Amino acid sequence: MDLNLKADLAARDGDHRLYLLLGVATWFLFLDHVPHNAVNLLTMRNFGFSGAVDLFVFAGGYTAAVLYGQMMLERGFLVTATRIFKRLWQLYAAYIVLFVIYINLIGYVARTFRASEIIGDFNAFGVVDHTVRTLIYGLLLQAKPLNLEVLQLFIVLMAVFPFIVAAMIRRPQLTMAASISLYVAARFFGWNLSSFPEGKWSLNPFCWQLLFVLGAWLAVGSARQMRMLHALQASVLIRSVAWIYLVLALLVTVGSKFPLPSAIADMVHDILPFDQRENLDPFRVLHFVALISLFAYLVPRDWRGFRTPALQPVIKCGQEWLAVFCAGVFLSFAGHLVLITGPDSIVMQILVSAAGISIMTGVAYYVSWSKRQDQKPALAARAVTDRQAKADTRNDRVGRLSSQSGGKAAFNRTAL
Repeated sequence: MDLNLKADLAARDGDHRLYLLLGVATWFLFLDHVPHNAVNLLTMRNFGFSGAVDLFVFAGGYTAAVLYGQMMLERGFLVTATRIFKRLWQLYAAYIVLFVIYINLIGYVARTFRASEIIGDFNAFGVVDHTVRTLIYGLLLQAKPLNLEVLQLFIVLMAVFPFIVAAMIRRPQLTMAASISLYVAARFFGWNLSSFPEGKWSLNPFCWQLLFVLGAWLAVGSARQMRMLHALQASVLIRSVAWIYLVLALLVTVGSKFPLPSAIADMVHDILPFDQRENLDPFRVLHFVALISLFAYLVPRDWRGFRTPALQPVIKCGQEWLAVFCAGVFLSFAGHLVLITGPDSIVMQILVSAAGISIMTGVAYYVSWSKRQDQKPALAARAVTDRQAKADTRNDRVGRLSSQSGGKAAFNRTAL
């Protein structure tokens, strides 16, 4: 067992920076998944090449590596693999419930309100004419309804994560190199998974695994590796290049939302094809690496701002990311339904967005409270057991002292 690695993983557990990033990602994913919503103009994807999905996948890989890396060091591969597959089943069960209800709601709304355009908006083609077939392909992860692609990606990544974390603990550099090689090969040869009724996955798992494995690689990094990364972050030249790249990405992204001369627009898209989300374009990866590097440099682990009341809701959403994400999928559909059936105004869009985030935050606090209630009986039983053990120890000590005192008295009487 590598005691140094175990200590490093224990020290990185409970990092509020990761919870903050996951919370921000869940909120932004909800806003991005509500079409025709002016509030989603404030999310990450509108200010650079990367977006909330990149943040979600990276932070998920980091937190999973910290949790299951410690478990693998303490309890071995077999036990850790069973715990990962238990989590995988929870993800798949959540996906099934979401997909079945989601598809039926979309079909119901399309038939009842005669709003057939909602099928195209949520990428649920075939739900009206071939509902059963769509459900079957959905259970096989081959359907690609809008808003569920991130959960589908996580299911595939967690299915192979036992092997990733085992290899990462033993050969972290080689594992990271293999991940980069798979990313390059998938982009070069066009590898991807097929989807129903046509096309490929909107988030290619052969490419998006790069960010997931990158998060795991940083989580299990040795002290020497962390010192090297901190030295790079402290370099003024490296930080300057990162800031320049972020500013360039900001200008290109914001500028693309305004009409440009055709020659300039064609040149920008030829040089920086930042809209290639499916295969995780290299410009997107570089943007995210620059962004996360500067964030880690500017926000230390013990930052006092994590204790401010304003950040507690988003941190809590990051701690309970799975329940919050699932709630966000339903709420994005409900919000879209409200916007297409109600008054189309900025005020309504703000109200829908604020209500959705408030409900997601309420779900996070409820799940956290529920977990604490489940832990109380176990803690109470442990406290009773500890008190009983202390009482037994005290009684044994008193008994031994009494026996010793009785023996001495008998000896004295015999001597007399």
